[in-house]
Amino acid sequence: MDFMSDSSLNQRRFKTFNVIDDFNREVLGIDIAVSLPAGRIIRYLDKLAEYHGYPLKIRVDNESEFTGNTFTNWAKSRGITIEYINPGSPYQNGYIERLNHWCCTEVLDLYLFNNLQQASKVTEEWLTIYNTERPHVALNNMTPIEYKTLKQAA
Repeated sequence: MDFMSDSSLNQRRFKTFNVIDDFNREVLGIDIAVSLPAGRIIRYLDKLAEYHGYPLKIRVDNESEFTGNTFTNWAKSRGITIEYINPGSPYQNGYIERLNHWCCTEVLDLYLFNNLQQASKVTEEWLTIYNTERPHVALNNMTPIEYKTLKQAA
């Protein structure tokens, strides 16, 4: 999980909260808002868990949203281990950094958003393509959803 930021045409800054499954490179979700405090983060993760289930481990950096009691208590109450990367070592969270790169170059840098709703709509459309149409070399040229389906059947 990680954050990115951008701004709309009226210069209003917003953040994205990106969540990827390291196993199959599936983007589980991208939340977009002006502010993404820990309370909103855990509500979003609970929403994702309704469909995907809770992970055993979460890898994040040392941002305050992930180190405060709200988040750490939430994770502990659900039996989730938090693995913090070392400060200044984004390569330790390579899958999310690669996702951030693609999200930035294929969404945030390509579009001038009028508002957050437009940013969310474009991002959601991109996310669907990323998960269902884009093959990954590391997944034997399968999409994240194809790989996940194959492994679940095995």
